[in-house]
Amino acid sequence: MFKYIIKRILQAVAVLLLVTCITFFLMKLVPGSPFASEKMQSPEVLEALNKKYGLDEPYSVQLKKFIVNAAKGEFGVSLKMQKDRPVIDIIKEMLPTSVKLGLIALLWATLVGVPLGSLAAYHRDEGLDSFLRVLTTIGISAPGFVVATLLLLLFGVKLKVLPTMGLDSWKSYIMPCFSLGFYPMCYIARLSRSSMLDAIGQDYIRTARAKGVSERKVLFKHALKNAFIPVLTYLGPLTAGIITGSMVVESVFSVQGLGRYFINSVLNRDYPIIMATTLFFAFMVIVMNLVVDILYTFIDPRIDLSKGE
Repeated sequence: MFKYIIKRILQAVAVLLLVTCITFFLMKLVPGSPFASEKMQSPEVLEALNKKYGLDEPYSVQLKKFIVNAAKGEFGVSLKMQKDRPVIDIIKEMLPTSVKLGLIALLWATLVGVPLGSLAAYHRDEGLDSFLRVLTTIGISAPGFVVATLLLLLFGVKLKVLPTMGLDSWKSYIMPCFSLGFYPMCYIARLSRSSMLDAIGQDYIRTARAKGVSERKVLFKHALKNAFIPVLTYLGPLTAGIITGSMVVESVFSVQGLGRYFINSVLNRDYPIIMATTLFFAFMVIVMNLVVDILYTFIDPRIDLSKGE
């Protein structure tokens, strides 16, 4: 296990370096600059600003400096949105909101999606299964901004029972968290259903039933344990994505989180924030995938990470 973790850490460093390089050059290919929209800026002032923040240096030098500083936990300062404020302070300020929204959405999506998928598998080809398949298909097909907008119009504007902006009370979390978790819930339900159907058809399930084991114990102790492995695989990158990738929902409900701030940083060409946020997201994905791989061994002892199985 220790050797496997060390191997994954080395791979993670290589992946982060690759993500940094790709993000940097893609960012530089986008036309414009952080100071291009500044009013009444003379060429001399623009030149001085570029020199101040090192944007006049060759790309290779800029990239090298960013990598060296990032390894020290330093990501520079904001160039425009919160000028000269350290990027790490901005992330620390915005991240808790996104994490809170993401974890609540992830929690309800998992707690609802897994039982729904298991029930659909148990009642295969019955009315409940058909209804859940239609529901999950709609949920997977509907974009997040459509769900968020419909909720906003219905419960916020028409019925006026839920707040439409900010996170001032527990009610204000309902619509953003539901919008953020609806697609994952539907996907988890479909994944749970297919995995449960496969598990139910295995020999060990038939053997347990032949021995007189109760149906509830067969489903929730034997079948669900193995059927949860594909769901766990999905939960790894989902956790990272739902925490840092809630920019659409945050924009619709005017929530001051990291996702919305990232979108604004791209629009304003605030390079340090773009680089730091992208790198943070990649780090989250890597960490969650490693956690999922380790959890495999607790759910299924047959999995041996040291052999890559």
